[in-house]
Amino acid sequence: MATYDVIIIGGGPGGYVCAIRCAQLGLKTACVEGRGALGGTCLNVGCIPSKALLHATHELHEAEHNFAKMGLKGPAPKVDWKQMLAYKDEVIESNTKGIEFLFKKNKVDWLQGWGSIPEAGKVKVGDEVHEAKSIIIATGSEPAALPGVEIDEKTVVTSTGALELAKTPKKMVIIGAGVIGLELGSVYSRLGAEVTVIEFLDLVTPGMDGEVQKSFQRILKKQGMEFIMGAAVQKTEIAKGKAKVTYKLRKDDSEHEIEADAVLVATGRKPYTEGLGLEALGVEMLPRGQIKVGADWQTNVKGIYAIGDVIPGPMLAHKAEDEGMAVAEQIAGKHGHVNYGVIPGVIYTTPEVASVGKTEEQLKEEGRAYKVGKFPFMGNGRAKATFSTEGFVKILADKETDRILGCHIIGPSAGELIHEICVAMEFGAAAEDIALTCHAHPTYSEAVREAALACGDGPIHV
Repeated sequence: MATYDVIIIGGGPGGYVCAIRCAQLGLKTACVEGRGALGGTCLNVGCIPSKALLHATHELHEAEHNFAKMGLKGPAPKVDWKQMLAYKDEVIESNTKGIEFLFKKNKVDWLQGWGSIPEAGKVKVGDEVHEAKSIIIATGSEPAALPGVEIDEKTVVTSTGALELAKTPKKMVIIGAGVIGLELGSVYSRLGAEVTVIEFLDLVTPGMDGEVQKSFQRILKKQGMEFIMGAAVQKTEIAKGKAKVTYKLRKDDSEHEIEADAVLVATGRKPYTEGLGLEALGVEMLPRGQIKVGADWQTNVKGIYAIGDVIPGPMLAHKAEDEGMAVAEQIAGKHGHVNYGVIPGVIYTTPEVASVGKTEEQLKEEGRAYKVGKFPFMGNGRAKATFSTEGFVKILADKETDRILGCHIIGPSAGELIHEICVAMEFGAAAEDIALTCHAHPTYSEAVREAALACGDGPIHV
């Protein structure tokens, strides 16, 4: 039996970051992971592989549509799907092996296997039981099931199966217009598939700024993706390698069918806590299967903590990482903190979509007086040079104090641009602070400054 200061169960972004930070703070640390590779869903079957495919297919789109405009002439590239998947796998391996190296560098023990907690202060991995002063649950999430939809990961797939289809489908149906569905739908659309998205609600990407939602759906439709909104999927049936999806329109309860070569079920994710033994321990749970924690991420059982997708909040890798670092600081006797009001969200389609802070809808609901500063990428010189003028930057600021309350970007490199606003919000900056800061020309970031100027006397270039 080995004894540790901290044992983390789960080697995803929250777990491995937490383990490294614990070790840096002088705590004897182990991380339990049974997948066979570190990095969790994100690195193995989520964020990283999907970004590899998004990058590859974006390059294909550029070659097919924009190279000739720039004087780069030649035959259009052919898609070698097996090679593209091999490239994706190389990216995964590079990242997961990198975490193994970081564990060795920081003297974190990797306990390979699936973990459970037989009693407070003990973690069982296989036949071995280890002791720990503190245990952190970071077991992440899994795809949520949909009644009437049977997944075989070949024809009807989750995001995991969608990253390794045997061949690119001619017709693809995506159930759910959230981040995962639209990103992977974008991949297959660029590869030539006819992609149809079926969404229960009336707008894509639920919870995002309304103006962004409408613009985003319009742009994706222009790119070739079709949308059936306000529709409830009833069931899927598989026959001869094809799938039939039956759905009802909410407006009139009429029933319809659509056939496809592949169906991606992207209706969200749920916390994964199976096999941990939480019920026997008396760990308090929330109605949606999440673990209840206090301000220090500790459960009602002393010495047992939880972070990431298994607790409330956005299911984002970087949110889990922040919590992992913060709980490590808490256990080490320091003051770990997460600012939940400044957690950015990014969709890695083309154009990218990024947001942080409040939406207009939230501010209206709160009854808060605000002003809007908006600037289109059509007025940005760099965007014109790179065929990426669709979209805009939108900054929301307090009407009286000018303090930045939120920002929503749809356009080139939105996922990078949003962090200027994140830093500004951390420091309680006003829109005027962004407007008075010199931005290099020509850059996409000038659009952020122009949106900040629009919160005052007005932008320059529109």
